[in-house]
Amino acid sequence: MYDTAILIGRFEPVHHGHLALLRQALESAPQAIVIMGSAWQARSPKNPFAWTERQAMLLDALPAAERARVTVLPVRDHYNEARWVAAVRQAVAQHTAPGARIGLVGHFKDASSSYLRAFPGWQLIAAERQGSIDATAIRDAYFGAADAQDVPRALQPLAGQMPASTLDFLQRFAADPAYAALQQEWRMLRDYRAAWAAAPYPPVFVTVDAVLRCQDQVLLIRRAHAPGKGQLAVPGGFLEQRETVWQSCLRELQEETHCALPEERMRAALREATVFDHPDRSQRGRTITHAHYFDLGADAFPAVRADDDAAEVLWMPIERLAGLEDAFFEDHFHMLDHFLDITGQSA
Repeated sequence: MYDTAILIGRFEPVHHGHLALLRQALESAPQAIVIMGSAWQARSPKNPFAWTERQAMLLDALPAAERARVTVLPVRDHYNEARWVAAVRQAVAQHTAPGARIGLVGHFKDASSSYLRAFPGWQLIAAERQGSIDATAIRDAYFGAADAQDVPRALQPLAGQMPASTLDFLQRFAADPAYAALQQEWRMLRDYRAAWAAAPYPPVFVTVDAVLRCQDQVLLIRRAHAPGKGQLAVPGGFLEQRETVWQSCLRELQEETHCALPEERMRAALREATVFDHPDRSQRGRTITHAHYFDLGADAFPAVRADDDAAEVLWMPIERLAGLEDAFFEDHFHMLDHFLDITGQSA
């Protein structure tokens, strides 16, 4: 018997497999803590629901007596396992007594389950997989509906795999304008992957990004196209065949923002270049980016205007970034956090 049993997941959305694991946690300890991953992410086809919406789906599926024994803790995606593990441990420590006996409920379904080995000192409570259903299949059926009115039909073959709280939420959410936007993104990503399906091996894309700081503000764009249409991002794009990553970075910055500082000034302002290569950082496929961090200090703001893939270009005070986490495309908030220490946890 444990004092606390931990269940880690994204629950996008909640299905009966999740509930079976949660009930195993409740059978193993008087208290269950659910680590709700991908918290504060911008909505996307992979992470369509806010953590509070997923929390409600999960708790509403439980009887009151079980619900009272469950604590849900949101944890952001750090795209860095060491930082993520530390954040999970810190969150759990704030809700458990020193020396508590902690068990971790889970099963190894694929490579994404490797996190279960990342918590020495927590004993694994091994669980069998509950059927073949997973959240990806539910999302594909949901966004594959013809329109909001078609959602009940699209979900009908999978309805028996979800609690009523999930089905009710999905049908209500389909009336939200966010659903139609997510459908468009889902279709774009489906077609994008299909275009590469005949490649002899899975493609690895290489991109560049430019983090440009001036007078304690950072240059951002608002994306004009899917994926991430309308979301904030740092200027960047794909490496071209005859470019170095440095050349590509300067080109993308100029194309998207018309920032035309001389190369010599950009070299003088360069403070760091870092590779961001987490396998899950992009929904388009494996994408490795080379991010360049420039600091212009107290110089005058260079003239900028939106163009190419940018619907808007703006200088954003760094002090405002912490409150905009859920407005950023993919891992761009975490990229900025690495260079600017927005959360105070980037070390």
